[in-house]
Amino acid sequence: MFNKQKKHFLKIRLLKLLFFSPVLFSIPLFNNIKDANAGIEFQWNEDSGFKSLNWFQKENKRRFRNTIYFFLRPNVRRNDLIKLNLSIPKNFKAKLKEEKISLCKVRIGGFDSRTKCLENVPADIELKNDNGSLDIYPHSPIPFNKDSYAVVFKIYNPSKTGLNQFHSYGQPSGKTVSSYLGSWTIRID
Repeated sequence: MFNKQKKHFLKIRLLKLLFFSPVLFSIPLFNNIKDANAGIEFQWNEDSGFKSLNWFQKENKRRFRNTIYFFLRPNVRRNDLIKLNLSIPKNFKAKLKEEKISLCKVRIGGFDSRTKCLENVPADIELKNDNGSLDIYPHSPIPFNKDSYAVVFKIYNPSKTGLNQFHSYGQPSGKTVSSYLGSWTIRID
């Protein structure tokens, strides 16, 4: 009788161990759950008239030093551009300085290379309306060719987290009005 109770007791303990051991071994993995990135990305409705543009940022944490590349690929530029305008969202409370903003010909990085400015494009940069708008006047028009260009911000990220949507407009040579090029959505965690 005693052996039967002992075997039954051992079976219960073994079942408890087998049931709870995966739970106990997985508890340390829950420490870094805040670092998990979602498998989906927020994007606006493609039918609403917005065109999503590519961008790259080196750091997305708040109050960190950051370099943001706003790419202007050849498929975005339909003509030579003599003026670029970026509307900066009101909730993007970073201190922008004209000397920390540049325009350059860029090599877009990928799996085996880094994003890098190949050559700076000389341009006059003008911040307007308390960092609400940015005008860039290149000294020579940005050509319509297969090279990619980028507007580069070297800033400290704002302390407020969230999504920031930058809209870009370009004035083609020979025209007097700027047209919509697309939008970038920057995420600050």
